[in-house]
Amino acid sequence: MERISAGPHHTAYKIGDLTVTSLRDGYVDMPVRRLRQPGDKPFGDDLPSQVPLFEGALRLSVNTFAIDDGREITLIDTGSSNAWHPTMGFLPQALSEAKIAVGRIRTVAFTHTHLDHIHGLVRSDGRDGFPQLSRLLVPRAELDMFRSVARLSRFHDRARPLDPGQRLSANIKAIAAPGHEIGHTGFRVTSGGETLLVWGDLVHAPSLQFERPEIAWEFDADQDQARETRLRILALAADNAWCVAGAHLDSPGVGRVSRTEAAFRFEPL
Repeated sequence: MERISAGPHHTAYKIGDLTVTSLRDGYVDMPVRRLRQPGDKPFGDDLPSQVPLFEGALRLSVNTFAIDDGREITLIDTGSSNAWHPTMGFLPQALSEAKIAVGRIRTVAFTHTHLDHIHGLVRSDGRDGFPQLSRLLVPRAELDMFRSVARLSRFHDRARPLDPGQRLSANIKAIAAPGHEIGHTGFRVTSGGETLLVWGDLVHAPSLQFERPEIAWEFDADQDQARETRLRILALAADNAWCVAGAHLDSPGVGRVSRTEAAFRFEPL
C-alpha cells in the first residue's frame, strides 16, 4: 500500500487498482476502567506506563474507511454524526477534504451496530448522509438492534443482512469477527496481490492490546469470545503480511501487524 494524499481528517492509499481512504470522524475520551483484564477486572493504578492518557482518560480515534474501485465507493462504518460526543461527527468534513463526492457512495456496510459506527447515516442537520445509497448492509445477527434505533427509522426497511463469507464486490469479502458484538464483522479488501483487513473494533487501545491481546473492553458483548477473535485475527494478519485498518487505531488507523516473542506489534503504515 502506498499513501497518496493526507490531511487533518483523511489519509488515502493505493492498494492495487483500488483507493482506500481513512476518514477521521473524530475521537472520544473514555475512562481507563473500560479496559478489562481477564476475570472482568478493571485497571486502576496498575495500568501499564506505555498507555497514553489525556487528562486521565483513554483517547480513541474514530475512523471509517472508503473503498473506491473507480466506479463507486463502498463505505465501511459511518461514524456517530451528532449522536454522541461533540468531538465526533466530522465525517462530512473528512469526505470533503478527501474530495470524495457523497453521491458516489452507493454501498454502506457496518462492522457492527454500536452508535459510533452507524449514526452517520443521518447528518447533524437531519439530511441523509449518502443520498445515492442503494445498498445498506448490517450484520444479520444485529439487524434487530439496528432496527431499534429510532433516529435511523427511515433506514430500517432498507437494511439488508450481511453474512460472513459474503462478497460485497469482487474486491471486498466479509469475515466473521464476533465478540465485541454478536455480529461483529471485518472486511478483507484485495487487489493487485495486496490485502487490507478492515477490522472494526478488534482493538480499542493499540498501545496495550497488541502486546497484551488478552485485555478486553467493558463494552465487549462477550469478552472471552472477543479475546479469542483478537488472537485469531492478529495471527492471520501477521502470518499473511496483511495490512490492517481499525476503527479505533490512532488516526489514520492503518498499518501492519507482526509477531513478537510473546504477542504482537503494530507498525503504522
